[in-house]
Amino acid sequence: MARIRFSRLDDYTLQLSRLAAHTEEIAGKAIYAGADIITDAIRAKIEALHPSSDKAGLFAYQKKEPAPLTQTAKQGLLDGLGITKMQNDAGFWNVKVGFDGYNDMPTRKYPNGQPNQLIARSLEFGSSIAQKHPFVRPAINASRKRAEAKMAEVLDKEIKKVMDQGG
Repeated sequence: MARIRFSRLDDYTLQLSRLAAHTEEIAGKAIYAGADIITDAIRAKIEALHPSSDKAGLFAYQKKEPAPLTQTAKQGLLDGLGITKMQNDAGFWNVKVGFDGYNDMPTRKYPNGQPNQLIARSLEFGSSIAQKHPFVRPAINASRKRAEAKMAEVLDKEIKKVMDQGG
């Protein structure tokens, strides 16, 4: 019986199996590269916000007027901004960019400091006690294409690296 051997097909199959073994690592590098760009854009928007003194914020709050962003709240947002660990949600790899922790301004309701997520949400959308200053959505919109391009660049580089191993 005649035997046919496809050496190139075997090489291609080997490369694909190597690629499959490194999928999580490659996806992680690309996803984190994109998330870094988004996070930097959000950080820049926070830094561009003009805070008031903590006393001015407290005075407005006591008068039941919309409170401005205070210096302590702004610093809490900068300190609490971060990226979560990568997760696989039903075949979709992702990370989340957001706020964690508390700022250093204790109140009666929040004796350990105000939650950074609460401050970010009230700034982004406004509330009965805070003025609206959107910074997350504009940062994402402005940096989305750069993040996508960086992710594609990292994917191409990492895939090429794996495919060239032993090829």
